[in-house]
Amino acid sequence: MTDWKKTDWRRKPRVQMPDYTDAAALAAVEAQLATYPPLVFAGEARRLKAQLADVSRGAAFLLQGGDCAESFKDFRADHIRDTFKVMLQMAMVLTYGAKVPVVKVGRMAGQFAKPRSAPTETANGVELPSYRGDIVNGFEFTEAARVPDPARMLQGYTQAAATLNLLRAFSTGGFADIHRVHQWTLGFTDAEDAERYRDMANRISDAIDFMNAAGLNGESNHELATVDFYTSHEALLLEYEEALTRLDSTSGKWLAGSGHMLWIGDRTRQPDGAHVEFARGVQNPIGLKCGPSMTTGHLKALMAALNPDNEPGRLTLIARFGAGTVAEHLPRLIRAATEEGANVVWSCDPMHGNTIKSATGYKTRPFDSVLREVQEFFAVHNAEGSIPGGVHFEMTGSDVTECTGGVRAVTDEDLSSRYHTACDPRLNASQSLELAFLVAEELTARRDRMRDVASA
Repeated sequence: MTDWKKTDWRRKPRVQMPDYTDAAALAAVEAQLATYPPLVFAGEARRLKAQLADVSRGAAFLLQGGDCAESFKDFRADHIRDTFKVMLQMAMVLTYGAKVPVVKVGRMAGQFAKPRSAPTETANGVELPSYRGDIVNGFEFTEAARVPDPARMLQGYTQAAATLNLLRAFSTGGFADIHRVHQWTLGFTDAEDAERYRDMANRISDAIDFMNAAGLNGESNHELATVDFYTSHEALLLEYEEALTRLDSTSGKWLAGSGHMLWIGDRTRQPDGAHVEFARGVQNPIGLKCGPSMTTGHLKALMAALNPDNEPGRLTLIARFGAGTVAEHLPRLIRAATEEGANVVWSCDPMHGNTIKSATGYKTRPFDSVLREVQEFFAVHNAEGSIPGGVHFEMTGSDVTECTGGVRAVTDEDLSSRYHTACDPRLNASQSLELAFLVAEELTARRDRMRDVASA
């Protein structure tokens, strides 16, 4: 894109971004970040784009998941490991259900900034600026902590680099071996309350036993012991994004070096806004959150801006409406994309439209509502003849109690015991894996339906 510069977003209207009070300190941090190596490389982003192109054709399925907002305080190797581990388990189950490869993208190594519904919040009669994620300001409810501090971007970069280093080691060092992953999953289905998922787990065991008998194992086949794993985050803090954007010498195109995939949130998707302006110029795969207020006109304008060459794998549309409302909003957006002949991936975010306040005062998400939105997403795509390409979850590998329900039956009263999120409630490890089994059932039913139609 010859007419685009990475600073062009500065001339556009900006929303959901901090107002830094010390311009000199901000400029110094941006200059320092600009000298740092990129966190990801253009070849990786191109490989992800090619795999997402397969998703858009129904030849693969997208699993995107991870923290609502990564924390500086909770930055630990075991937290990264446990979330990665659960995503591997989910991906194995989904691969069995869909019978296609699963593209694994973590909300990791950069998911530090968060949009907020209001610029300030009040507690005990005191009003302070809202917490916008650790890369911007502090979670503590004090005047000093809530001042945006540009130096936090340097800490965010360091944490992202260390996270990526560990993820790459896990991906290629034997931790992701298919046999190890399945043993973890069997531990979940051995529980008495997970009996309904045992049959699928046993069928996966039979398939792995057959591969072993045929000599297909991690020792003889490198692909069974390693995985491709990509990172993603909402490109909200554009000073950080610009500083890490580099010109790719191979293609001559700009790369956002902060993560493999970036997405634009439902609050920052103004067609003439700063976030769309930045995202349109980088070669990374781009996600676009589509909420109830998305009009067909806006969607068409955004598809034209973000993917003018209609490149497969470039644009993922992430639907987030809320259980019970998917049939009201999704069909018109699917038809708008079809009218434009747009090559897009359709993914379902069943988290953000299903946030409620529990009777005990905690912000939570009922497991049944999350599942219902996924089921409605599949039903609409089946009716429209389009491809349900993926799912997008806020989740963690930790044993938190933030979302209610699931086979382990987290109740409203349980929420206070291990409620650790700094922003929105996340599925815990058990709920995440259970959801993968249920989505796999949807994928299996869809595959069987399409096979019956083809043979009729």
